[in-house]
Amino acid sequence: MLRTCMIADYLRPYAQWRIDRPGPRNARAAIGLIDAAAYVAHLDESSRVIVRMAIAGCFALGRFNPGVEGEEIIRGWHYDDDTGGPADLLEALAASAERGLHPRPTEAESTPA
Repeated sequence: MLRTCMIADYLRPYAQWRIDRPGPRNARAAIGLIDAAAYVAHLDESSRVIVRMAIAGCFALGRFNPGVEGEEIIRGWHYDDDTGGPADLLEALAASAERGLHPRPTEAESTPA
């Protein structure tokens, strides 16, 4: 399965979850996710953002997994406001996946001795 299709397939249930809930914020979020799913389904597999997600391990088990932070981004996409388009969502997901590659230092490691 194409990676772009894996991402689109991952986004659609979240859109449906928003559709099934009342309110304008849920409607706006659903539209944003539907738009993003349609956008990514037509991206080239060699698009920089797709390659970044692949390098970060988002497709390691034969399905798309954006990680915990990525899932939070998707769940909140366009819920409180409608800034950003589909490319911005993908960029945010790639950036969060890349952050997951580099463990954050613990407080003891980050404070000078």
